[in-house]
Amino acid sequence: MNKRRLRGAVIGYGFISAVGHVPAYLKRSRDLADVDIVAVADICPSRRNLAQGALPQASIYGDYRELLNANTSKLDFVDISTPPCDHAAIAHAALASGFHVLCEKPLSCTIEEARSLLQHARAVRRVLFPCHNYRHAPVIKEITKVVQSGRIGKVRSVTLNIYRSTHAQGVKEWNSHWRRQSRYSGGGIAMDHGSHSFYLTFDWLGSYPTSVTATMSNLKPGEYDTEDDFTATLVFPTGSAYVHLTWTAGVRKAIYRVEGEKGAITMEDDDLVIETKNGSHLSAVENRSIASDWADASHASWFNPLLDEFRAAIDRGDFAGKEAQEALLCVQLINTAYRSAEQGSRELPLPNFLRD
Repeated sequence: MNKRRLRGAVIGYGFISAVGHVPAYLKRSRDLADVDIVAVADICPSRRNLAQGALPQASIYGDYRELLNANTSKLDFVDISTPPCDHAAIAHAALASGFHVLCEKPLSCTIEEARSLLQHARAVRRVLFPCHNYRHAPVIKEITKVVQSGRIGKVRSVTLNIYRSTHAQGVKEWNSHWRRQSRYSGGGIAMDHGSHSFYLTFDWLGSYPTSVTATMSNLKPGEYDTEDDFTATLVFPTGSAYVHLTWTAGVRKAIYRVEGEKGAITMEDDDLVIETKNGSHLSAVENRSIASDWADASHASWFNPLLDEFRAAIDRGDFAGKEAQEALLCVQLINTAYRSAEQGSRELPLPNFLRD
């Protein structure tokens, strides 16, 4: 039996909406007929015109409040793809209007805002779900499969390196450098990209971190007020993780390494090397290439499985489930890492908010 067709609204028609979310929704509407985007809100007139061209049947609004008020009985969910400074306010308004919420990372800029959103979602019995899409990259799924198989044994350490030659730039019609302005972004590369690295460490180390130590730097402090280089060491009950994120590299690349008791996995974009040992001797090396479109910043091909999980959470009534709780933990990690860096790279504890 076909699933009920969900009616959604996109709030914020910037880069990720235009080249990632909306194309994925349109393809899904054609292929599965289980979702329609019926409304869009954006504060920029030029972006509204572009949204109307991409979604000619949708109603277009200049403000999210106007959209929510006009669609009280017409929507099932909203997709929030604005800069992070507005995530919490829009999500609260959508939850209060009775809609489920799919929200781009980070869930919010502050720990207090993130905790409040989870509490609100539970209170109104509506799903709050983050766009943690890296989990759905085919090569990442393969790493997780190998880890869960026990082939490399118990994972003891994870190293995640993300290299970018510049900050992810927004659309030219509005403010292409908003990620370098903390009033919009809430922070630099850690706020923009930290969540992706952190939730993967949770998956592969099978636990949550207990402390973080961080450093960060800004190569152009007179021009921008957000960091472009960030490094953090996370201590887990099961091991440790090292995360390095930079906007100052010469090339765009993702290099991950997962170390287990019986082997290791190394990923360089789509290329995967799996090494296993027998005792103290290397016994096998397997090389794979798993097309995952790392060069495509829209990651549109990863969106459909994410939407499957969002739909499943709605069907289960999982209002502030594991994904939302880990989104809160990511916000906690980012903000605590910022404090660590500001305090001379002190190791700072991470209280377990997921017990709340």
